[in-house]
Amino acid sequence: MIIRAATTAVLALTLGAAPLLAEEIGCEGVFNQNATLAEIEAAFGKDNVVTGEVPGPEGTTMIATTIYPNDPARTMQVRWWDEEKVEYLAGVTLAEGDSGPGGVKVGMPIEQVQAINGAPFRLFGFYWDYGGFAGFESGVLSNLPGGCVLNLRFAPTREDLSEAVANAISGDTELPSDMAEMLQAKVAVREVNLGYVYPEALGEGGEDAAAE
Repeated sequence: MIIRAATTAVLALTLGAAPLLAEEIGCEGVFNQNATLAEIEAAFGKDNVVTGEVPGPEGTTMIATTIYPNDPARTMQVRWWDEEKVEYLAGVTLAEGDSGPGGVKVGMPIEQVQAINGAPFRLFGFYWDYGGFAGFESGVLSNLPGGCVLNLRFAPTREDLSEAVANAISGDTELPSDMAEMLQAKVAVREVNLGYVYPEALGEGGEDAAAE
């Protein structure tokens, strides 16, 4: 389930540290699996953290926490499994300038991500609501310390794609990261997400409604 893993941070960070100085954000520190809204507000400054309704997939809305909402270069979005109580971290979308586990960051070519992982992976075809999402079932990026999972969203960056290449990488299907058309389309990371599994404490029935 690539999508659930996605809607889906901080190696060497403590609550008293300055998150913006971190070179690499992971599953430990302020974005650990037990993180609370109060801790996030303490880490980034309460005035820089806003919780409220945001756009969700396929025209839906959801409750999420936005860090630095007025600074696009530093904006992060935190999603919760229990949106009503704003509890149980579900996922974090990192800021454009941040690096995730292994140094993965926005703008990185797909072949470089594959090299970091040490193995090919699979991602959804492009040009639809969940287009370009990738999870890691094997390789270095599939087994992160701290209990979260890495989910990346990719996008083609080449503007003059041929019809044949565009068709080959399009649609609701899973594709291998090492297919030739990915290189031809100059596919690169568009979004870096960390995510946590649905907590047992909430019982059954909520997995499909949260963290998308």
